[in-house]
Amino acid sequence: PTPRWRDCFSGLVWKHLMVLASFSQSLDSDFTFTLPAGRKECFYQTMKKDASLEIEYQVLDGAGLDVDFTIFSPTGQLLFTDYRKSDGVHTIETEEGDYMFCFDNTFSSVSEKLIFFELILDNMGTDEDADDWKEYVHGTDILDMKLEDIMDAINNVKARLGKSVQIQTLLRAFEARDRNIQESNFERVNFWSVVNLIVMVLVSGVQVYLVRSLFEDKRKIRT
Repeated sequence: PTPRWRDCFSGLVWKHLMVLASFSQSLDSDFTFTLPAGRKECFYQTMKKDASLEIEYQVLDGAGLDVDFTIFSPTGQLLFTDYRKSDGVHTIETEEGDYMFCFDNTFSSVSEKLIFFELILDNMGTDEDADDWKEYVHGTDILDMKLEDIMDAINNVKARLGKSVQIQTLLRAFEARDRNIQESNFERVNFWSVVNLIVMVLVSGVQVYLVRSLFEDKRKIRT
């Protein structure tokens, strides 16, 4: 190829590598942990100004399927509080600093809880970072498709893939909680079935004894 086309081709290849690299890190994360009885666990998330933080949590297993949940701002201000809830979703327009969110199981002295939560962070990048790749692009005037159109298509695909991952993660959490509930109900049904069976056997034995005692001849035969 001619030098002009060679420069254009190399510029396009480098540009695509830079664009793919800029989307390599996901800003969505999820975590599942066990919260012992009588314990409180807190987590921290560093945020930038004018960004968005969305927290969604679910109690997957444990007696009552409930937990206390609180969110604090970087200045220590209480933003949200949930008492004895099994799930919840909160969205915050953030400022610079570390946000703290806590799960509290101190009200339970016996049952531990299995908790799943997901963090979704938006607007965490800067405009300068988003435009760094443009300095490596050459010969864009000969392209039929504008770079803005390519960026829009990539952003659209990334958003849809991120939404699909988020929905699948939530569905797995719901499935895990439903399975734990079914297994707990299965154990309860088996326990009470065994109890009822034992009671029925005892009642049957007492009835047989009473009926036999009615037909016994207690008179003494003298010879």
